[in-house]
Amino acid sequence: MSTRTVERWRGNNIEQIEGGFVLRQEGTNEHPEHEGAFTLFAAASESVVDHCWFRGGWFDSMSTAWKRIREGAAAEREPEEGACPGASLSVSFTLAPGAEKTIRLLLAWYVPKTNLSFPATEPCQGAQCADQNTYVPWYAGRFEDVYDVAQYWRGHYEELRGRTALFRDAFYDTTLPNEVVEAVAANLSILKSPTVLRQTDGRLWCFEGCTDDTGCCPGSCTHVWNYAQAIPHLFPELERGLRQTEFTESQDDGGRQRFRAALPIRTVGPQFAAAADGQLGGIMKMHREWRISGDTTWLAARWPAVKRSLEYCVRTWDPKRKGILEEPHHNTYDIEFWGPDGMCTSFYLGALAAAVAMGTALGDDVSRYTELLEKGRAFMETQLFDGEYFIQRVQWEGLESPNPVEASKGSWNSDYSPEAITLLEKEGPKYQYGAGCLSDGVVGFWIARMCGLGEIIDAAKVRSHLQAVHKYNLERDLSDHPNPQRPGFALGHEGGLLLCTWPKGNPPTLPFVYSNEVWTGIEYQVASHLMLAGMVEPGLEIVRVCRERYNGVIRNPFSEYECGHWYARALASYGLLQGLTGIRYDAVDKTLHIDSKVGDDFRSFLATASGFGTVGLRNGRPFVEMKQGTLDVQRVMVSGRERELLG
Repeated sequence: MSTRTVERWRGNNIEQIEGGFVLRQEGTNEHPEHEGAFTLFAAASESVVDHCWFRGGWFDSMSTAWKRIREGAAAEREPEEGACPGASLSVSFTLAPGAEKTIRLLLAWYVPKTNLSFPATEPCQGAQCADQNTYVPWYAGRFEDVYDVAQYWRGHYEELRGRTALFRDAFYDTTLPNEVVEAVAANLSILKSPTVLRQTDGRLWCFEGCTDDTGCCPGSCTHVWNYAQAIPHLFPELERGLRQTEFTESQDDGGRQRFRAALPIRTVGPQFAAAADGQLGGIMKMHREWRISGDTTWLAARWPAVKRSLEYCVRTWDPKRKGILEEPHHNTYDIEFWGPDGMCTSFYLGALAAAVAMGTALGDDVSRYTELLEKGRAFMETQLFDGEYFIQRVQWEGLESPNPVEASKGSWNSDYSPEAITLLEKEGPKYQYGAGCLSDGVVGFWIARMCGLGEIIDAAKVRSHLQAVHKYNLERDLSDHPNPQRPGFALGHEGGLLLCTWPKGNPPTLPFVYSNEVWTGIEYQVASHLMLAGMVEPGLEIVRVCRERYNGVIRNPFSEYECGHWYARALASYGLLQGLTGIRYDAVDKTLHIDSKVGDDFRSFLATASGFGTVGLRNGRPFVEMKQGTLDVQRVMVSGRERELLG
């Protein structure tokens, strides 16, 4: 470290920077993460800086600072040794009537060390780890100190502002409904929140959400981040980093994936079981990342790990090779489903379809996966479809797994009391949904569509399920809805989409945990799936009901919450763009797909790995207007028919 830098890091004090000041705090041996600096500076060279306010007791410093403001007196004072109560800067100017003047203030911060480590009990080695085995933020590897950050900020402000404005203008150059545009745009704030971290090697690691002073539910939780659709399109390279973590550090030699990744990212012990929906969803997302990037070499390098993952899923949850998840399988509701269910079977069939597509492209033998897919498709369409929607066939006997009482021992949420055993003998395992209408009942097929895999099973049955969810689960007013769980997500005269209902009676005494709740993001996946199926107005109604809760009066419109603020699942809202327009660019086939549900004249935002811009139809004819980068379109498919691009 240079002498210049060492001098800057003395004590908790206020220092100079061109046009402003730096507030600095030192760390301690016990709390190195307390080390940090914040700077505020004006781009104008005529700024005057008071580096140390009046030092005294009570309100002395504030009173004297306000006196100067009231008198319009710009105070200039050099930094003082030791602590000071505050600093300020001012820019003097004269403004004629009707004239305008912009004073540009820039702020930056630099906190190079953290106390973040997960799991905290296991050591960390490698460049991504601090001396104390904790996470080091990306910018601490990119910039030397706060002065380095400020210099970059000052030198690149115009460029960064211009690029931001370009994205903004392209995004809002659309004719899509206002509620959809708002839902997508507002939730992009999650990407700038503490929910999303980036370590020094550039890879993302994420919480599910954030409380006021810490992250909530760590580890880039696979079954929660399944729903998020924004990052793979806006920052596809960062999304591929999440796949790298899942299929390398988080996956063991047998193919089992921990659904919560370690921080700093590394291989650790088996703290968490595999989650069926998360692990199978990752296989579909590998297909998506391949199609978005067009990089078959990247896919080929990861294909062996993908196969190991799928083989683990087959032998663990489908050991009898029926094409269904029969053995107890963990999922996003923090419990195990016993017996085949529509939700997780849709993930399984989607993953099998993805494996068939990827393996075929790589010249591998996928006949085994094709056979399982056909078996599972037949079972789901005949045994899990009740004529209106997909259900669960609860099963706990005749499995390879021990009975629920034995299987639950040591579990944090499922130990069986004597009365629970009595209930088991009468109804089956706790926390199932059985004949219920589950909002997530075909979520795996929605993810398959988002990942470019098309329809997996009979589209009419999927459509029927989605219609049932809209009919039975959407509440426009929750005043009379009893919820003994977490009613704060939606309550009173607010509306919301319930996770599950039992419209045909006989709900379990203890249904799956959270079933009475309204969850962030579930509404968007159902809404966009309805749109994909041609049911635009029901989908828009769900979006409107959701956004009316987050109207800025009671709830923050930029922070849909569940387990914390800026909850990741709300990024499912980005899927609404594809839901309404069917726009998807396949970089492998160089094909632009459009399947409009909003007519033959529309404009919509499109982001790809090579750039972004506006795409749509004019009188039924496709057009592309790239605002940044390029798009190599060799073929355009509009509602399944090849069309020529407008010149």
